[in-house]
Amino acid sequence: MEEVRDRHALRGGMEAVEPEEPEETANPQEPPSPPSPPPPPSLPSPSAPESPGLPTPEQPSEAHARQLLLEEWGPPGGSLELPPGLTWKLLFLRRPLYRNLLRSPNPEGINIYEPAPRTRPTQQPLETLGNFQGWYIKTEKLQHNLSWTVKQQCVDLLAEGLWEELLDDEQPDITVMDWYEDSRLDVCVYELHVWLLAADRHTVIAQHHVAPRTSGRGTPRHWFQVSHVFRQYGPGVRFVHFLHKTKNRMEPGGLRRTRVTDSSVSVQFRE
Repeated sequence: MEEVRDRHALRGGMEAVEPEEPEETANPQEPPSPPSPPPPPSLPSPSAPESPGLPTPEQPSEAHARQLLLEEWGPPGGSLELPPGLTWKLLFLRRPLYRNLLRSPNPEGINIYEPAPRTRPTQQPLETLGNFQGWYIKTEKLQHNLSWTVKQQCVDLLAEGLWEELLDDEQPDITVMDWYEDSRLDVCVYELHVWLLAADRHTVIAQHHVAPRTSGRGTPRHWFQVSHVFRQYGPGVRFVHFLHKTKNRMEPGGLRRTRVTDSSVSVQFRE
């Protein structure tokens, strides 16, 4: 399932609705299919998630943790079998389902419920403009003073608290979501590429690629949402490689950027 939506078309939840202003709706266009699937870029192994520096509240018992999580997650059949060595108390602490598994999902602290703030061209490196911890960043040069900023993360699903039997047998949905600015720097200012990878981090089990085009009408700097849900992807998924590109244009004062925010990768049971 894939969606590209204007923020003004959202009315809560994940269901698609018709936008109030059709002229501002993005027209998603899948890029031409390559002769063979593009391999995910090689990245260093993802680091273990950091524990938040907050006081640890009193933890529930094993039975209470099981009850709370089953009520919260609502798995098929109302129950889950845990592998040896995994406890409900540990799952209660890690909460690997229904949370964003990406690090620094909103590096610049941008609010999608307002137009993207006006900025001037800058000569500052992107890393100095926010908290980009967890992102691997590079630049791809293009013609006509244009370039791509490429940001990517590789999520280790087992390190985040999920387990092999759940991923292989239940195959819960894996949802990716992103918001990008209608910067008008080019016809296509954003691309999303996601790969579901096996344990070797090279074998591609499923993938999704999209390069939406905006209409160019309406007020600029609005936000568009891109989302996709991987379902029934088959056994063996252990990593999610998330990569997005945003377009820049070099101007006399520096680089004018397309902003992106609230990126997410999450795992949940089908409703």
